[in-house]
Amino acid sequence: MSFRRLTLATALAGVLAAPLVQAKDTGYIFVSSEKDNAVTVLDGKSYDVVKVIKTGKRARDMHFDAGHTRLYVVASDSGRVDVIDVAKLEVVDRIPVGEDPEMFALSADAGTLYVSSEEDSALTVVDAASKKIVRQIKVGGEPEGVLLTPDGKTAYVTSEVANMVSVVDVASGQSQAKIVVGNRPRRFALTPDGKELWVSNELGGSVSIVDTATHKVVATVKFEPKGFRADDVTPVGLTMSRDGKTVWVALGRANHVAAVDVAARKVSDYVLVGKRAWSVALDRSEARLFVANGLSDDVSVIDTATHKALRAIKTGRVPHTVAIDD
Repeated sequence: MSFRRLTLATALAGVLAAPLVQAKDTGYIFVSSEKDNAVTVLDGKSYDVVKVIKTGKRARDMHFDAGHTRLYVVASDSGRVDVIDVAKLEVVDRIPVGEDPEMFALSADAGTLYVSSEEDSALTVVDAASKKIVRQIKVGGEPEGVLLTPDGKTAYVTSEVANMVSVVDVASGQSQAKIVVGNRPRRFALTPDGKELWVSNELGGSVSIVDTATHKVVATVKFEPKGFRADDVTPVGLTMSRDGKTVWVALGRANHVAAVDVAARKVSDYVLVGKRAWSVALDRSEARLFVANGLSDDVSVIDTATHKALRAIKTGRVPHTVAIDD
């Protein structure tokens, strides 16, 4: 064999022998930590800590790109979104998004970020490639939750102090409607058919259900777990099952999550979790619900069939959001 062929063969053998770095379906559970300025990565089976990834200050909201190759993490006190390579488990990019970002949504191609900017009372639109702010759209005071519709045409933004939701046409940057909801609205869930928008009201102890065609509140679900005063019931995070039959709502200081029957618009059960249940995420099978408990520094794992808490996983200080790569 010639030296050239030997070199080529050796090189190919080295490539084939090297471990393949893949990001898809790692099963990793990512938990952002506000106080540790980090994202904790947990093994999806053992729940052991795989790695702690340092981020900007006050790591909060997180979203994957469509292929789950990148995880985007807002660092509120650093005014940026950090980009984590899921295969490498490293921060590989940082996108400035303006002062005091709260939550954000990501376009389907991950090319545009829609960020709630509390200080500016605006929805800030950021081009990810150029890292430039494209525009700022005025919304209600102290905006927080952001939801982008699957077709990418409409953005919903909560306003904590105005008790309303702004409906924004993404193409024109114009507000289409302002919907009055409950006291201190925070987050969203959209039914699979897109006809209903569910909005958590932290100080209202409720969820407002909005008809997306008329922009009207058509129903309200109140939460009243036994043994808690009304002002302890502070719903924030919520997530909807893929079939649109169940919404899970984290009840904050009430230390429970609620399972809500979507069709009946009634609470079907309450599940005790950790202190200040803040955000929720379902795994792909929807057999497990993960709950970030901000004041007990852990994540509760719920069996969604039995509505039983299986265990609590210790994470960083003040966990905020859970994102699952499965």
